[in-house]
Amino acid sequence: MYDKIFKPKKIILSNGKVVEEKASRRLFYDILLLIIIIFAGRITDFDINVLRERGYQFFVIIGEMFPPNLSYLNKVWDPLFDTIKMSLIGSILGAVLAIPFAIFASSNINKSKFGLSFFRFIISLIRTFPTIVVALIATYIFGLGTMAGTIAIFVFTFSYIGKQLYETIETVDMGAFEAATSMGSTRIRAFFVAIFPQILPSYLSVSLYCFEGNVRYAAILGYVGAGGLGLIINDNLGLRKYSNVGMIIIVLFFAVIIIESLSHYIRSRLT
Repeated sequence: MYDKIFKPKKIILSNGKVVEEKASRRLFYDILLLIIIIFAGRITDFDINVLRERGYQFFVIIGEMFPPNLSYLNKVWDPLFDTIKMSLIGSILGAVLAIPFAIFASSNINKSKFGLSFFRFIISLIRTFPTIVVALIATYIFGLGTMAGTIAIFVFTFSYIGKQLYETIETVDMGAFEAATSMGSTRIRAFFVAIFPQILPSYLSVSLYCFEGNVRYAAILGYVGAGGLGLIINDNLGLRKYSNVGMIIIVLFFAVIIIESLSHYIRSRLT
């Protein structure tokens, strides 16, 4: 059995030459994956029986959300606009601040090994914090409301775009940059003259993509008191007013569709 699975197979070519085909290790990796899944299930106390017995409750709650409570619509607009506002402001601030950090985190711009490692470490460190954890910390510092949500989105946007941007900078053509620096221009000035026009379409595209994602993420930040739609979703779920939740979800769905459509149109024009 071992020989059939793990030993190389000999293949005779048409010219009579014998070559060895490497044995497939798929069975080994399949077994390893199965062991990992079983081990992970035991650690997380996952029980397929509970899922089978109680899983239908999810669809029961979904069913109680429809038809939605239309009279609740007037109470959704203000939290919706709060969600969009904190997503927009947080995205803009994060995208702008990411530029200088991305410059100093790019190996073809920053030749200092210490400086390069420092700025990359900062971006990587911030990326390790989940957005909802940042929002929770922000509520203790700035209090409950959209300010905390804006800070959380700003931090996420900064770390996400910062990493994407410095990786993009490292792939650009450095000819114009080197020509500008050889004529006496500073590296920062040469960057904005020679490199920034090359990465601008990609930068704007990533920023828009991040913004449309932030609208969805911002909807759940209310669970930690960061304002927006998440706050009233949490309240209505706690009171078991599922028809109100259905109304909120419908409004959020159409808002996200409109924002994604506009973002997709702008990004298509940029490319």
